[in-house]
Amino acid sequence: MKILLSINPKFVEKIFAGTKKFEYRKTIFKDTSVQSIVVYATRPIGKVIGEFRIKSIIEDNPSIIWKKTKQYSGVSREFYSSYFSGRNKGFAIEIGELTQYAQPIELNDLNVSHAPQSFLYLPE
Repeated sequence: MKILLSINPKFVEKIFAGTKKFEYRKTIFKDTSVQSIVVYATRPIGKVIGEFRIKSIIEDNPSIIWKKTKQYSGVSREFYSSYFSGRNKGFAIEIGELTQYAQPIELNDLNVSHAPQSFLYLPE
């Protein structure tokens, strides 16, 4: 199973450069069969540019997640703290094997009409 995830272009660049190895989320998908994430780079790119395998998922208090992941977070401590402000629980998706598409694709090529606010399950 795959999901489509909307990610800011500056973070997409770091993910595919290998300097950001964790994608942080306040909420996460419930289906445990999800193994891959298809990456939609938000505007101004507005295209699906690749995908990655999920290596692991850390679910914990944001301060503990930061201690475990900060070396490859791809974000500043200030950004991270602001993102998880007021939260007792967060998620860090560890990025595994990356595949960048030779040509970015449109959402409608995936039979998706709009970018997901957080994530969207993709039909097989």
